[in-house]
Amino acid sequence: MNPIIRTKLSFMMFLEFFIWGSWFVTLGRFLPENLKADGFEIANVFSTQSLGAIIAPFIVGMIADRFFNAERVLGILHLVGAVLMYQMYNAQDVGTFYPYVLTYMILYMPTLALVNSVSFRQITNPEKEFSSIRLFGTIGWILAGLSISYLFKWDSAEGVENGLLRNTFLLGGIASLILGLFSFTLPKTPPIKSNADEKPSLASIIGLDAIKLLKDRNFFVFFLSSILICIPLAFYYQNANAFLGDIGMENVTGKMTIGQISEALCLLLLPVFFTRFGFKNTILIGMLAWALRYALFAYGDAGSGSYMLLIGIALHGICYDFFFVSGQIYTDSKAGAKYKSAAQGLITLATYGIGQLIGFQVAAYVGNIYADKKIESLQVFWQNVWLVPAGIAIVVMLIFFVLFKNEKVVSVK
Repeated sequence: MNPIIRTKLSFMMFLEFFIWGSWFVTLGRFLPENLKADGFEIANVFSTQSLGAIIAPFIVGMIADRFFNAERVLGILHLVGAVLMYQMYNAQDVGTFYPYVLTYMILYMPTLALVNSVSFRQITNPEKEFSSIRLFGTIGWILAGLSISYLFKWDSAEGVENGLLRNTFLLGGIASLILGLFSFTLPKTPPIKSNADEKPSLASIIGLDAIKLLKDRNFFVFFLSSILICIPLAFYYQNANAFLGDIGMENVTGKMTIGQISEALCLLLLPVFFTRFGFKNTILIGMLAWALRYALFAYGDAGSGSYMLLIGIALHGICYDFFFVSGQIYTDSKAGAKYKSAAQGLITLATYGIGQLIGFQVAAYVGNIYADKKIESLQVFWQNVWLVPAGIAIVVMLIFFVLFKNEKVVSVK
């Protein structure tokens, strides 16, 4: 690949995930501290990610894939996103904040597919070249977290008290403006012309063409498990930053980047686990890691038990890669050539859409149940909260273990 194009694509990925990591990680702490949001208001704000994921296929499938260059759509979405980020920065209450974050997530979630489209259209050997480009996205997320904690110190106790977490939206907005402008310098990525006689159906656009795969018992069990395991995942996104801050951990956002470092390393281990243990056991290890992570959160503390919290954060790589990336590989192997994209769209709809939409509300409901304990003891409150997703992960693991029949995945790449 042309080194200039590789550099452009890598910088695009860096900014794409720097933007997301610059504000989403601290959102669970910002909302109650700065906007005085309650549990269900926080859940509704986080649910905008799921709503964005549900709507995203329409934007990508009906606009970017059919009418306009992907890089231009990417640029326009990020330029509008920069304006919305500035409005989020200025919002003084959750009622004012919500419409802006909802609109932003509806526009941002499609860009995750667009950066992939721009990349794949430029590289000749995706299996070898894409991972090194995508790695810059993880680096962007990590650098955003490290900057917030160690450079700007916005998430320190003093910074939170002084309302400095609001600046994360300004940081994200500036990065979004840069990416919006930079996108127009990216390689031309026009829509791929399809047969004039072949009009895409609504089902094909949003990934429902692959729904026939659910007739396969194993795939149905995996599909159901994917939805259910996203309930404990939502607990992590919604509560982790606030929890670690509540119990007195310093430089929370920076330390949470350990999870992204772990994610990058576990991607290297995944082929080894696939070869030695097979798909079913790899998925089960991922589910077990969710339960173990939340148990560590439940019984760890910011003092002598801080190592438990750090291990819990570091387990993110196993939690995410061993389930979600393995699942993408499994889905690819089951779909066949005709339905590969549709099948991946269906799983994305199930996980980031339906699963996490349910999960954010469940997390708020659980927090509300134990709200009285928060007055008595923060440690007891969080212990009760974290034991719930740990239990859910164990139940999902048992369901998958019993109902999923072992099979060989032949298209591991």
